[in-house]
Amino acid sequence: MRIPATVAAVSGALALSAFVAPGAHATGSADHRSDTAKVLEAVRAAPGKTPFTGSTGSDGEPYELDLTFSDVKVNNGKPIVVGISKKVVAPITYSIRHAASVDIDADDFIMEIGLYRGGGLGEPTEAIFDEKRTCTETSSTTATCKSVIGFTPGGNLSLNVKATTWWASGIAVALNGVDSDSDSSDWSKVGRVYQDMPTTTAKIQRASRLTVNASPEPVKKGRTVTVTGKLSRANWEDLRYHGYTGQSVQLQFRKKNSDTYTTLKTVKTDSTGNLKTTTTATVDGYFRYSFAGTSTTPAVKAAGDYVDVQ
Repeated sequence: MRIPATVAAVSGALALSAFVAPGAHATGSADHRSDTAKVLEAVRAAPGKTPFTGSTGSDGEPYELDLTFSDVKVNNGKPIVVGISKKVVAPITYSIRHAASVDIDADDFIMEIGLYRGGGLGEPTEAIFDEKRTCTETSSTTATCKSVIGFTPGGNLSLNVKATTWWASGIAVALNGVDSDSDSSDWSKVGRVYQDMPTTTAKIQRASRLTVNASPEPVKKGRTVTVTGKLSRANWEDLRYHGYTGQSVQLQFRKKNSDTYTTLKTVKTDSTGNLKTTTTATVDGYFRYSFAGTSTTPAVKAAGDYVDVQ
């Protein structure tokens, strides 16, 4: 059975079974995921102890593969912001160190990194896998690798609770020619390793929008200017934007021919995400709303709306 050397992710303290556990929803590249899951399930079901318990390759148990992951970065450490229609693809980079006997270019070598959420270490609610791994060997025992991981609104991002912090984990399996389809396979020849990366995280956020309208235009100096707007964010469950309620937003102003905005006051969005406040017209300039963001929603600024003061 030939398995492409592709990449995926899973939780931490579960073993290989986390990739295929009934309670965990795994999503990734459709062209290889079923084969990968099949191999991992076969390794998990190998005779003897459950994999990843420090077994030595005796008594038909897979042995601990001499490979470690380091310097893992997802989207260069920046939040991954997803709207309601387009798939967002984020880069993953990492390094590996392995024994000289480990052939990372073998057709039946599987190495996977990705993200998981929910339940804490060992009890993931879901894992999202990366794709399109390429590695450049820097020595006989080291390599730098890169891949991508995709997020699709309404697809693997179908629930708003998925806007949260995800943790990374890595796994590698060297089948070493063992037929994973055979019930009589000698699993002691199969190497496997997984590695928790609790300090490597990715923040996935729901895209935000912010509008502003200042009126009347023009306005006489000293008169009242009414500034309205709306803060909304992506809803992955119905693929629409909805008002973000109860959020503090700053009303800002910059004079004509200036590059600097000054905060005038803080306004809260109402039950539908709308904003409304008043201020006094003094000089020509631009009004805008500015939202600092939350853990699930990125910061956003409205384009300035110009008011001519006469």
